Amino acid sequence: MKNLIDIHTHSIASGHAFSTVLENVHYASIKGLKYYGLSDHAPNIPGGPHSIYFRNLKVIPDIIENVRVLKGVELNILDENCKVDLSESTIKNMDYTIASIHGPCFMKNSTFEDVTNAYLKACDNQYITIIGHMENGNYMCDYDRICEYASKTNTLIELNNSSLIPGSSRLDSNIHMPQLLKACMKYHTYVIINSDAHIALDVGSDDKVTKMLEDTEFDLDLVVNYHEELIEKFIINNCKKNS
Repeated sequence: MKNLIDIHTHSIASGHAFSTVLENVHYASIKGLKYYGLSDHAPNIPGGPHSIYFRNLKVIPDIIENVRVLKGVELNILDENCKVDLSESTIKNMDYTIASIHGPCFMKNSTFEDVTNAYLKACDNQYITIIGHMENGNYMCDYDRICEYASKTNTLIELNNSSLIPGSSRLDSNIHMPQLLKACMKYHTYVIINSDAHIALDVGSDDKVTKMLEDTEFDLDLVVNYHEELIEKFIINNCKKNS
């Protein structure tokens, strides 16, 4: 099945990525994507952009090289209550948001329950569209509880291709992603494949996740990337934000 969308990508504004927005969109076009999403890191990541950067994303055209360009952000989850590092007044005007846990930003000495609660609170937030790279073994959590609740709140679970690249800082993601997929199947929770590209060449990369989906015999009807109507529902029309 054809991948139509990649909305977890970073530009040089993130401080540790290596391509411009236009370079990223160009490679999205080359890869045959219909939708490209810019989701630079929110301010608490070292080197990340100021909040004014996200309020000015409106200057980017909606269509570039025949690709629909969506303006988002990768928010940092800061604590077990899912406090994030941009104001509601900023994120409510964005096309979508991804909420992720990153070591430099999340509370120290967190527990399994802290991480689980953080993700459950993310599901409660109407402006959080996607939970990012939950397969990271550095921050273990209750996949069943979260996926069951995400299904009820129309929150997408990300399958992050870069997590599966050898040498990834995300611990044992190749072991944990099948467990996450099992929970998503159990609760009929929709997922989205993202590249987490930090250079234009990686935009649209999905090979590692695609292999994982095949190996686990995952129900492809739950993969947003392959279905225009699901992209419209969850991303373009943002059923969670507009419910």
